[in-house]
Amino acid sequence: MKELQTILVVDDDKSIAELLRDFLENDGFHVKIANDANQALTVLEKDPIHCMVLDIMMPGQNGFELCRRIREESNIPILFLSARSDDVDKIRGLALGGDDYIVKTASPGEIVARVKAVLRRSNLQKEFKARVLDYGRLKLNLSTREVFVEGQTITLTPKEYELLRLFSEHPQFVFSYDQLLEKFWDGVGDKHTVRVPISRVREKIESDPNHPEYIVNVWGVGYRFKGE
Repeated sequence: MKELQTILVVDDDKSIAELLRDFLENDGFHVKIANDANQALTVLEKDPIHCMVLDIMMPGQNGFELCRRIREESNIPILFLSARSDDVDKIRGLALGGDDYIVKTASPGEIVARVKAVLRRSNLQKEFKARVLDYGRLKLNLSTREVFVEGQTITLTPKEYELLRLFSEHPQFVFSYDQLLEKFWDGVGDKHTVRVPISRVREKIESDPNHPEYIVNVWGVGYRFKGE
């Protein structure tokens, strides 16, 4: 069963908060309500929150101040909810780290749609970040097929890239010559067939190809990626 995402609605107007809760829950979300900044911070400390709908004008600490405080520790999506439609507040809210700005004249259905859109963008960003393999000096962006060594892009042939990707996705795993031949050369060739492209990859990613720190020999067997 898919885990429900939890939305925190922060608004001192209880009727608005409860109306949004009803619409969000009807769309499959779990909803927490807070009526001021202190309550919101208490919820954030206790419960995993996936997104926040945050009123700006509240007694005590306002929404802008609460957003600034949250952004010191968290990147959860925040949608500002305000009775004011002027651009000054909108620009300020987005500059503070808000992901969207909604005027309270919007229908509950539109607000739910905007919450879902922000969550989709957030999930895509997380997925994109997760597709980057970081091994210190060496980084692979699997989404763009880019390889970086000490921040500089390096050029690999398609075969070299696929070899490096296989190793980097399976750190510490020992790949034999026969396994590599079967996967990349349909089983045709010998140890030399494998050694040549491995040597080329080392020349491009290693500080000292003669003493590799990433793709290392397993004598008599094949290679493994240290990934440390």
